[in-house]
Amino acid sequence: MIDLHLHTTASDGRLQPSVLVSRAAECGLRTISVTDHDTCAGIAEADAEARRLGIRLVCGIEITAVEDSRDVHLLAYFVDPESPALTSFLAGQRAQRVERIRQIGARLADLGYVVDFEALASVMLAGDGRTVGRPQIADALVRAGHARDRDDAFERLLGAGRPGFVPRRGPAPEVVVAVVHEAGGLVSMAHPGLTAMDHLIPRLAAAGLQALEVRHSDHDQATEDRYRGLAAEHGLAVSGGSDFHGDVGHRGSSLGRVTLPAADFAALEARRR
Repeated sequence: MIDLHLHTTASDGRLQPSVLVSRAAECGLRTISVTDHDTCAGIAEADAEARRLGIRLVCGIEITAVEDSRDVHLLAYFVDPESPALTSFLAGQRAQRVERIRQIGARLADLGYVVDFEALASVMLAGDGRTVGRPQIADALVRAGHARDRDDAFERLLGAGRPGFVPRRGPAPEVVVAVVHEAGGLVSMAHPGLTAMDHLIPRLAAAGLQALEVRHSDHDQATEDRYRGLAAEHGLAVSGGSDFHGDVGHRGSSLGRVTLPAADFAALEARRR
């Protein structure tokens, strides 16, 4: 079984990289990709555990691009994590995350929701490549007694249009595609059914996008069928995975349950540059 969309504590997942890999193996997964947000910090630990357990780890990242002030998540696969262009680019992504955290913190403090946001920012200033985003802000709000759980924090304070929301600044999707190609990887648009920006697909296909994430925990059968059709229409391969972050939340039971057929993975891997 194959799952190409997994998160660890290197970004907003709840499991350490080695623990995630062990859990994936227990679920019967044989090929996986750790795709933390804007970082490769969990790859080395995950790879060591994958080698120990005899499963395949595809080096991946979930990179955030911005289009019309909206996030566009792009999954990079088969990248060289030591690529100078990629390393420099991801450092810039993390710097923008630090600034956004501080802006969100200022907004929430003005509303009376006081949290130590400098402590969150310091995680990304420590130099080990870990990233922090709104899920960790939500966790901090929970610890401070300002929210019941992550979902509550997003629904009342952190989601788009909510009082603590700060639009992300970042690179255009085409810039991300170019950087990933320079690092030897290929790019798939993550969960297009959630992104709901189908008008980007032809443009990004022309810019070098190689796949769509057709299989995803939040895609029902009709959505999966739609994007499989769009992938074929634009000459794109298909990727897929659970987008697992941990054992709680609405995807908490998804590990091992949303997988990519082997034929789709073979077609995706054939697009490697």
